[in-house]
Amino acid sequence: MAKRTKIKQILSSDKEGYEATVKGWVRTFRNNQFVALNDGSCLSTLQLVVDYENEDAAKLKRITTGSAISATGQIVPSQGRGQKYEMTVKEIEILGDADPEKYPLQPKRHSLEFLREIAHLRFRTNTFSAIFRIRHQLAFAIHQFFHEKGFVYIHSPIITGSDAEGAGEMFHVTAMDLNEIPRTEDGQVDYKKDFFNKETNLTVSGQLEAELGALALSEVYTFGPTFRAENSNTSRHLAEFWMIEPEVAFNDLSDNMDLAEEMMKYVIKHALDHCAEDLEFLQQRLENEEKQKPQKDRSPMPLIEKLNFCIDNEFVRLPYTEAINILKNSKPNKKGKFQFPIDEWGADLQSEHERYLVEKHFKKPVILIDYPKDIKAFYMRMNEDDKTVAAMDVLFPGIGEIIGGSQREERLDMLLKRMDEMDIPQHEMEWFLDTRRFGTCQHAGYGLGFERLVLFVTGMSNIRDVIPFPRFPGHAEF
Repeated sequence: MAKRTKIKQILSSDKEGYEATVKGWVRTFRNNQFVALNDGSCLSTLQLVVDYENEDAAKLKRITTGSAISATGQIVPSQGRGQKYEMTVKEIEILGDADPEKYPLQPKRHSLEFLREIAHLRFRTNTFSAIFRIRHQLAFAIHQFFHEKGFVYIHSPIITGSDAEGAGEMFHVTAMDLNEIPRTEDGQVDYKKDFFNKETNLTVSGQLEAELGALALSEVYTFGPTFRAENSNTSRHLAEFWMIEPEVAFNDLSDNMDLAEEMMKYVIKHALDHCAEDLEFLQQRLENEEKQKPQKDRSPMPLIEKLNFCIDNEFVRLPYTEAINILKNSKPNKKGKFQFPIDEWGADLQSEHERYLVEKHFKKPVILIDYPKDIKAFYMRMNEDDKTVAAMDVLFPGIGEIIGGSQREERLDMLLKRMDEMDIPQHEMEWFLDTRRFGTCQHAGYGLGFERLVLFVTGMSNIRDVIPFPRFPGHAEF
């Protein structure tokens, strides 16, 4: 059997006049002669020119949209426009049929809502093949960035007994027979009879485990699935998503901001350098989609310009208190244009406020710091004013918050005080508290929701379209 050559390799080469074998899926078959073949290696299709007069008619009838074929022939300069090379087919084989009466991806425009319903097939569309090639490159760039900086990759547990965020929105894990749940004398669920002899959940964050690693290895990161049982049916939330969480011993909040800015610029540049064709396609797709929207609802800038904007600008570093003053005195706030008006210090900022700061006021990415302690997690380091914590959120155009992090509270007494204030039981966190008892030191880290990053880089508007198989309330298909 002849060795397969990828279509990307053929189209990116300067070589011609040689025989090759390609394998892929038919996008279109025109005039019983021209096959547009795609194998997923790139956005472009390779045109196959079939000698229909000398080919079996029954075989030609089986070349339909979605069918898998293998073709061998000469790679020659293309006679048509839009592509450098085409193949003059010598031999063609049908590997897998696709009944055109039943195959749902015919060559026409399909809505994103429809494609979510057939997520097992949507990889075959231009939009989703582009998204998932970019997703791959971004994941690779994340690992490459931290590897080059000497970080150690930690696999944090998916099943855990702790709630890192303290929000209680967790999926319970059990091996019990739900029809015969064992109970204690006072009627409570007897978790001592469960698989782990205790109550366990799917993780909401790998951060606490990353802290354990950082306080021995200095620089670590996690990159894995996390889960939130938050009944939020929006275009920005998923029940299962991937998180990148670096943690660095001896770093303060300023070091943390430097790392986040450097990482974001690195991975976005990697996408621009390695995904040009896919990004140009998605930029055109976005422009076509937004022609139907009023001007105020359109993206602040074209996709590729937006990505370069984040690379080319230094991120503004802005205390929360200053941000509140800017927002209070802003024209949208004074004219009642914000959906959530800013009246006083202590407000939890919404996406509209974050985007105003980035897109209108500073016209640069913004890192907000020193948030009120009452709206942040227990592990964030208390500032000297006893009102704010050394927290940070990185804000990007078109999306608002994309990274959240902080300098961690390394002082045992302060940490215990915050846990008491937030009703977090100490006995469940003894393992975590030991890091403050034995060789504690200043350290910091952050979390980047990977799908938020992919959403930003691809210009898509719904987070369900940047993860292969989305999980959200009422939906766990495939």
